[in-house]
Amino acid sequence: MPAFDFDLVVIGSGPAGEKAAIEASKLRKRACIIERRQAQGGACLHTGTIPSKTLRETVLYIAGLRKRSVYGMMGGFRPSLTIKELMYRKGQVIRQELDVIQQNMARHNIEVIHGTGVITDPHTVMVSDGDDSNRIISAEVIVIATGTRSRRPEHVPFDGHYVYDVESILDLDTIPRSLTIVGGGVIGCEYASIFSNLGVKVTIIDMRKQLLGFLDREISETLTYLMRKYGVTLVLGENPDSIEVVDNQVVSRMPSGRRIVSERLLYSAGRFGNTENLGLESVGIIPDQRGLIKVDQFYRTDVPSIFAVGDVIGFPSLASVSMDQGRLAVIHAFENDDLTCLNTLLPFGIYTIPEVSIIGETEESLSADGADYEIGIARYCELARGQIINDHDGLLKIIFDRRSRRIIGVHIIGEGAADLVHIGQAVMSFGGRLDYFVNTVFNYPTLAEAYKVAALDGFARLADASIDAESSVEVLPGEATEVAIRVARSAAE
Repeated sequence: MPAFDFDLVVIGSGPAGEKAAIEASKLRKRACIIERRQAQGGACLHTGTIPSKTLRETVLYIAGLRKRSVYGMMGGFRPSLTIKELMYRKGQVIRQELDVIQQNMARHNIEVIHGTGVITDPHTVMVSDGDDSNRIISAEVIVIATGTRSRRPEHVPFDGHYVYDVESILDLDTIPRSLTIVGGGVIGCEYASIFSNLGVKVTIIDMRKQLLGFLDREISETLTYLMRKYGVTLVLGENPDSIEVVDNQVVSRMPSGRRIVSERLLYSAGRFGNTENLGLESVGIIPDQRGLIKVDQFYRTDVPSIFAVGDVIGFPSLASVSMDQGRLAVIHAFENDDLTCLNTLLPFGIYTIPEVSIIGETEESLSADGADYEIGIARYCELARGQIINDHDGLLKIIFDRRSRRIIGVHIIGEGAADLVHIGQAVMSFGGRLDYFVNTVFNYPTLAEAYKVAALDGFARLADASIDAESSVEVLPGEATEVAIRVARSAAE
């Protein structure tokens, strides 16, 4: 075997790259990370998931002060709140998370090299530190984990003062009175929720006629209704012909002739892979038109010694999934383990206000396949915990197979959705049925009780449909099916 400087070189130190390097260390491999920033963590830590979610929590706290009348107190946030105060907690969290990452690197003896990496052959990376000095690093395996960046069309006048992209919005110099967001995807909706709850007049422009169309339609429509309820204006089915700064305001001109004027604009439509200037073409790796890298089920590129993980390979572009992709890529590379794979039952968390989380099939996907399914719904206003926290809008929907009662989808909107979905995920992973939730005792009062309420509603819907549950469903030994049916029929009456 040729002598390499390292067993593994990772380009990029975001969630995928970090976990890839740590897994290599656990396998007793020598690993290093190349990072072009002065600090590790990638976009996830510095401009993406961590800061935006921290900002959301800050705004939830501020918005919560407005609702203290619920508890017999009056309060509200100061109109003089500064952007520095708003961003204070964000800075704290980034520093603390960076400390954790750096400690992990040191504990696992992972060398971090700051500079820009260019792949020169299947086992070699040249690192430039910006001072006209280059370092050549060789490795048995190279993992690309460079992530993505915001799409920046030439006709959009990005200036970091009036017009922002997703990365620069966190450097906002003031809290505007009005904000236009072009792009109603996950990121656009999350920022719309954040700013609207600060009292900012927010307008979302999106080419699609439905917000977040991949969601179950009932959840999407509920979110759309609540966003409008809390002051977000939605302009759907259109895209601006032009965006320009006029007299210290941003003017978006629509094909219909409508002019949308705001103090600031956030452009959040689309992302591209960070693959330019990596030297990929020279080794036979050709990214697609969005700069994304094609990989096989083991995260291997067209070059056997080069793997790619995280957002740079496209869907699902989730930090949670990226971490496991990095870990699994290293296992496949060094252990030759073709059996270990990622569970395809993936939860999605959307940190709008209110929060949304989903897993499994939607009603629309099942209807398109002609599946025989039923649903059960619990509304937060039916739960004691929902009343206590003053969340009357939330709901949890269980989708299940009508005959076997096996859970095939869980969809939640409301407080704690991204945490609650994991209960459904666990039950689904083991082929669980609606009966489980009926026959399980949940702490009281909790939001988790929504699963039991939704399951009882599901059984009641079966009874309402005049289905002879005892004869038309599969009965597994040892389950209290008769009790569940009897409870459901009582509820239906």
